[in-house]
Amino acid sequence: MAGFFRECRDGVEVFVRLTPRAAKDAVEGLETTADGRSHLAARVRAVPEKGEANAALERLLAASLGIPKKSVSVVAGGTSRLKTVRIVGHPGDLAPGLALLAGRKA
Repeated sequence: MAGFFRECRDGVEVFVRLTPRAAKDAVEGLETTADGRSHLAARVRAVPEKGEANAALERLLAASLGIPKKSVSVVAGGTSRLKTVRIVGHPGDLAPGLALLAGRKA
């Protein structure tokens, strides 16, 4: 399961490829870029202006994992499609939910 997230001091950092202006908000599993890196693919209806798409991504991940929105924040790639999202919590507790989002069994 390694590859699309890593443990950090206070939780995990998840690598996400975000597509704004989508028809619906959804997490679509894993995808691999040409350079071999894995990302969680996500789509949001919000536009990429004034941080709206980033905020929508934070809400989507929080709702998908059943955690408070304040536990999720975009920490890198604010203006890029490829983002790093920090999720605060115990990595062992977060891993099963992340595995489900990625389309894998924990």
